[in-house]
Amino acid sequence: MDIILVPGFWLDASSWAEVTPPLVAAGHAVHPLTLPGLESADAPRAGIGLRTHIDAVVAAIAAFGAPVVLVGHSGGGAIIHGAVDARPDRVARAIYVDSGPLGDGGVINDELPADGDAVPLPPWELFEDADLTDLTDELRAMFRARAVPEPRAVAQDRQQLSDERRYGVPATIIACEFPSSLLTRMIAEGHPYVAELGRVRDVEYVDLPTGHWPQFTRPAELGAAILAAVDRTA
Repeated sequence: MDIILVPGFWLDASSWAEVTPPLVAAGHAVHPLTLPGLESADAPRAGIGLRTHIDAVVAAIAAFGAPVVLVGHSGGGAIIHGAVDARPDRVARAIYVDSGPLGDGGVINDELPADGDAVPLPPWELFEDADLTDLTDELRAMFRARAVPEPRAVAQDRQQLSDERRYGVPATIIACEFPSSLLTRMIAEGHPYVAELGRVRDVEYVDLPTGHWPQFTRPAELGAAILAAVDRTA
């Protein structure tokens, strides 16, 4: 199976390095992406928006002759959901890592402080305690050293979806910061935050208790969880 891995904000393809070994060992082909504007700290970011990143994932999907598995972390969850909407016939499963599908008209996070066309990694004080669980001082220093500013428009653009066949694509939610029981309760209560997720017809939940960056804090367990989801995919 071809597995396309989409990083969250401030990260490039290398952020998946410690997650992919079990996938490769099982015989799958992994394709971690570095999205436009994230190539380096000096990369141009003007004119790069959410649709640019979705289009990059759609182009990656088109490179393969069979349906693929998409994996999206954090803001990458909104991006892979846009790609599912664009090519529902070419996605065998969407795996959301501490993230979920962003509905039509939603934004990833328009409250992040921007600097021109970029959103630098904010100070740790701006994150919730749950975000930072297990992210040691050493891991924080590593993350900050490798972080690349996110294109501002990716965080602020509104999601545009049009094909309801996206609700038929199987999804896996790997819940890290908050347990899956909370997500399912919110769906049952009709909370708008999970409205789009609640419309997906085939969803499985996997709990991986840690902070918002499991690719750093629990990479082996994250790789195993992704592998299990892929192996359950027809």
